Amino acid sequence: MQADPSELVEITPEQYLVDIDLVYATANNLAGRPVYAQARCALRPQAAACLLRAARAANRAGCRLKIFDAYRPPRAQQIFWALCPDPRYIADASQGSNHTRGIAVDVTLVDANGVPLDMGTGFDAMEDRSHHDRDDLPQQVQRNRSLLLGIMLQAGFRSIATEWWHYELPDSKRYALLDDPIVTAVPE
Repeated sequence: MQADPSELVEITPEQYLVDIDLVYATANNLAGRPVYAQARCALRPQAAACLLRAARAANRAGCRLKIFDAYRPPRAQQIFWALCPDPRYIADASQGSNHTRGIAVDVTLVDANGVPLDMGTGFDAMEDRSHHDRDDLPQQVQRNRSLLLGIMLQAGFRSIATEWWHYELPDSKRYALLDDPIVTAVPE
């Protein structure tokens, strides 16, 4: 089912005051190859509004949000689930992902020079050290994660326990899964 054109809005650096590095449009990701056919970032309007609030809050703190992923087509979700069938980190493709609903975004913070703040692990590090509330991480990493968490929660997102980078709208099940051509998966 194709979404109505109005169901997703494209996120651009100029309009949303963010940096965008869609890693799944490159080979620098857990699949080791491009999964997205194009580097387009999109969210539902409700999530995009929260993202703009978060970006403004990050700017007030002297930082910028950097987006790694947002809307994810169903075919991409199937690829990731096949590579890592661990529901702590990847939603079962048969159930759908909140990324596929267009309401989830994977982000970090960068400083005024565009240098990423140290979050203790890289994006998509499927390991315990990626979880929130870790007592075994350096204090600066704890501060950076707390800053990101505060910015995103204040903007209206919620976090998940296992990924410091993942934020989504509450009540996710009220949003339908989408298969929108604004972002497509690379055919295998």
